[in-house]
Amino acid sequence: MISPDNPFAAPSELPYALPPFDRIADEHYRPAFEAGLAEHAAEIEQIAAQDAEPTFDNTIVALERAGELLGRVASVFYNLSGSNSTDEIQAIQAEFAPKLAAHHDAIHLNPKLFARIDALHVRRHELGLDEESLRLLERRHTDFSRAGAGLGEAEQARLRELNGELSTLQTRFQQNLLKDTNDLAVVIADRAELDGFGDGAIATAAEAASARGEDGKYVLTLTLPTSQASPLETLRDRDVRARIHTASMARGNRGNEFDNNAVVAEIVRLRAERAALLGYPNHAAYVIADETAKTAEAARGLLERLAPAAVANARTEGAELQKLLEADVPGATLRPSDWAYYAAQVRRERFDVDTEALRPYFEADRVYLDGVFFAATKLYGLTITERHDLPVYHPEVRTFEVFDADGTPLGLYLLDLYTRDSKRGGAWMNTFVDQSELLGRKTVVVNVLNVSKPPAGEPTLLTFDEVVTAFHEFGHALHALLSSVRYPTFSGTNVPRDFVEYPSQVNEMWMLWPEVLANYAKHHETGEALPQEQVEKLLAAQQYGEGFSTTEYLAASLLDQAWHGLGVDDRVEDVQRFETEALVKAGVAVEAIPPRYRTTYFAHIFSGGYSAGYYSYIWSEVLDADTVQWFRESGGLTRENGDHFRRTLLGRGGSTDPMDAFRAFRGRDPEIEPLLNRRGLTGV
Repeated sequence: MISPDNPFAAPSELPYALPPFDRIADEHYRPAFEAGLAEHAAEIEQIAAQDAEPTFDNTIVALERAGELLGRVASVFYNLSGSNSTDEIQAIQAEFAPKLAAHHDAIHLNPKLFARIDALHVRRHELGLDEESLRLLERRHTDFSRAGAGLGEAEQARLRELNGELSTLQTRFQQNLLKDTNDLAVVIADRAELDGFGDGAIATAAEAASARGEDGKYVLTLTLPTSQASPLETLRDRDVRARIHTASMARGNRGNEFDNNAVVAEIVRLRAERAALLGYPNHAAYVIADETAKTAEAARGLLERLAPAAVANARTEGAELQKLLEADVPGATLRPSDWAYYAAQVRRERFDVDTEALRPYFEADRVYLDGVFFAATKLYGLTITERHDLPVYHPEVRTFEVFDADGTPLGLYLLDLYTRDSKRGGAWMNTFVDQSELLGRKTVVVNVLNVSKPPAGEPTLLTFDEVVTAFHEFGHALHALLSSVRYPTFSGTNVPRDFVEYPSQVNEMWMLWPEVLANYAKHHETGEALPQEQVEKLLAAQQYGEGFSTTEYLAASLLDQAWHGLGVDDRVEDVQRFETEALVKAGVAVEAIPPRYRTTYFAHIFSGGYSAGYYSYIWSEVLDADTVQWFRESGGLTRENGDHFRRTLLGRGGSTDPMDAFRAFRGRDPEIEPLLNRRGLTGV
């Protein structure tokens, strides 16, 4: 029984059921989880054991309504475990990971419950269900089947063990990575070694050092990808660049208490065993069977088709950068830590684009209010207004209320912009509340980024890549905010993994759309608009570097497929050797271009939801590039276009087959040519 004083005990009375962050403390999670698990288990048993014949309402809809308390605590806890973690949160996460896995299994392996669902599924076309309800019944049946509901008793017992062990290992991977990333932040003693940094970046590094008790020094924190783009582009000291890159590559692979090598090997082994238990040759086959790609061969086939041209382009780019390096350091060989620096030099010299010089035009408030939000207003008619009266989980988080074109409230958007030691690397979107007509809920969504916080009183100036990220992550937020479905199972981004990135990638196009860019890209001191000639140079330079970016991405994707293509009898004794051999075999082992994520810090696949699914970004980009072409051919940033995209696809969430939604939007199946043109891969 949960105390009524616990803030999770009752539904939030705040607008949109926003969690009462000002009342939530670490001490509330454990009792709320315990009570939530017990309450949900009792609800499931009541559904499964009822005497009444199974109906859609008393079984499927009842499942949609169950688990309210557990959902409230889990949505807050798992958001904060990534964005504002504490030692206590990490301890609770480690404690409850196996308990939650066991709870999930208890539901999906409940024979009485599955019998009810199966009986309904057999008669599904006789029940008179509308399209979304029929899809929900089919989705539930698929989920239970894929979770092992049809296995024998001994197999189910082993499955429970595997799921519990995996939940523990995946939590350990995440926590090791956070700790090792913080531990490997690069400390600079001499300001001269930061030659190339602007005053703002130097002040940010000094403040980060002070926060760690390193007064008088400078700290450069690590972002999640291998390539630490901003410092490696601008720092002139080659040895300092090498130190940063070495630290980035070392995460989870130092033989210390945070080492992830053994964790990875065991995760992969257990996933392969689970896949075999469920009737699949490997984990990749199991995962992708439920995605739009349908087979691991199809997913891998796309990657392999793109790889030769990408690597050829990358080698051409590398040869040019090698010459620039030799002019500075005769006889030197291009290192991975040199690539971004000399690529930036090419952009400056060939296209006259200096990405560091663009930062004064990308002040964060203007980017969001006059860029990201402005585009959403033009396209969908949204009004987005900041609210200062609602509690937040960290003082740096900002809250915005979102209204539809007719004034109807759609939900809340939270923005958590700045990096901190309690936040994992990368950028992402999560929901605190999912939209559902059944439950009378509107969306509460958060975007989490890792922008360096400037000193007090200084403006937050974003890099070009951070502006891209802002538009991308808000694309995910729009997918949630514009959701218009009955059942929470289908809300917003609850779509196949290889479809979920598609709408967010489309939203990136508005970053450089003339009307949008002119509205936000203004010098933070003078108000001067980003000069048109700079815009034209940016557009001209867009395809430069695609060899590098495509190769590092494909390397990570093919590495993911290699790990998860292992069968139950395959054993990996040496994680680093396996990684090296997998990249060579895939034809993407370019010495100066490491994968975007190496194995021991590949959080997407070993602690996130992208296992065997990192290919999703390029798979989604096929749809994205085709959609961008449609917008350009159809008049661009108009309400008519936005409403069509929203009505046919964005607002449908998972309530319809995603490829049917794409066809309803585009009028045909997707074509790959726009992607090949965008990435300069027309030779494949």
